[in-house]
Amino acid sequence: MENNQDQDKLTLSSNEGNGSEEVKKDFQGLLGSVKKFLSELLDIRTNTDQQATKEAIIADIPFKGHTSWILICSIFIASIGLNANSTAVVIGAMLISPLMGPILGIGMSVAINDIDTLKRSLKNFTVMVILSVITAYLFFNFFPLRDESSELLARTEPDIRDVLIAFFGGLALVIARAKKGTIASVIFGVAIATALMPPLCTVGFGLAIGNWSYATGALYLFTINTIFIALATFLVIKLLRFPMVRYVNSQRRRLIGRLASLLAILVMIPAGFTFYNVFQKSLFTRDANNFIVEKIAPYQFSGEGKFLKDFSDIEFNDGQNPKVELVFMGNEAIPDNVIATWKNQMLDYKQLKNCELTIVQGSRSDEANELKYVNELYESQKTILTSKDEKIQLLESELTRLNQISSNQIPFKEISLEAKTNYENLERLGYAYLISTDFTKTDSIPLFEVTWKKEANRAETLKDMNKLQNWLRLRLNNKSIQLKEMPKD
Repeated sequence: MENNQDQDKLTLSSNEGNGSEEVKKDFQGLLGSVKKFLSELLDIRTNTDQQATKEAIIADIPFKGHTSWILICSIFIASIGLNANSTAVVIGAMLISPLMGPILGIGMSVAINDIDTLKRSLKNFTVMVILSVITAYLFFNFFPLRDESSELLARTEPDIRDVLIAFFGGLALVIARAKKGTIASVIFGVAIATALMPPLCTVGFGLAIGNWSYATGALYLFTINTIFIALATFLVIKLLRFPMVRYVNSQRRRLIGRLASLLAILVMIPAGFTFYNVFQKSLFTRDANNFIVEKIAPYQFSGEGKFLKDFSDIEFNDGQNPKVELVFMGNEAIPDNVIATWKNQMLDYKQLKNCELTIVQGSRSDEANELKYVNELYESQKTILTSKDEKIQLLESELTRLNQISSNQIPFKEISLEAKTNYENLERLGYAYLISTDFTKTDSIPLFEVTWKKEANRAETLKDMNKLQNWLRLRLNNKSIQLKEMPKD
């Protein structure tokens, strides 16, 4: 009986071992199937025509004849579209632009150690950029309508999304180029997504209006797009293991190989720094906007105060002394303890710990309608307010004018009663502002109109006119006051 029990145990143990082995085999088979599926799904080498891809990229590098005229036309179309704020027109210009060819040539030539192709690519790329900027400059310089549209302003400052779009767009473009039977729709889509033409047009626009910040910002965006498209091309060509260019002279081959490797490193290092800086700026902008929405916007004024979010400014300054400037308007001052609380709350946001908070408060006059007027003025002219300086300048000028008007207001009822008491022949007194110009400047002159009684002696009225004018100037502390005698009824 004991022998039977031992046999049962051996049989059971043997079955468990066989079951484990079967599970292992099934698992390994599943992993093998998944691996095979993913390999077939993601493999691009088997369907790559290396020679045709290389020839196609090299064929798109030259810039002369038809290509030059196509570029000029595309620049004009893009400039008109940006000026008219038409997205559809800008997209059309991107589709016909030949700018992508030399950029792919740069990336491929570095990857395969082809120094001759690299020289041609850089030469043609430089000529294309210069011609594009000159064309856009001439258009915006001579075209009478030069509105700063949202399409233009959107190309003046890159963020992390522009970097990612350029990189993944470049990957998609080269992969589509490498496939047997090029996918044209992908090429068109990448041309739209990476948007190389609008930044160059914006550079020309900035130069035409003398705004260097627009020009440099747009050129920075274009440079980012170019670098990351070329970098994506380099990586894909390396991944697909395109054959390296062979040179008869082994020493020359090694030298060129080293130069190409050095160039690739020199491009990748600033590209990495650019990515990091743009990424940090994007994080800072996100935290600053969250701070404004969560902490500043909910603040409730008890009087005629208002937070002007559109006038507020967020400045990253490359991480050196970042600043958030908040603009408030109205007759109510923000308490110091509230400002101190906001500064402490900024520490809750990681990217704002070293950020400076600046509070700009508007007028504190007693005029209740002042805030309403300035706000209405802003709403009516919102489309032409394109920068912080212009916005603040407009506000300051209008507030100055309002303050001048307020300070020049006279207590007319009191003045008229005092004048009637002092001058018995006075029958009527009027007051208004006279707008006068000598065509070099315009003045606003306070003017009193005087009517004397019919029975009044002329000599006395002339004497009273002089005395009344002097009294009004002294009483109102305004030497520019003028007096005018009106005819008697």
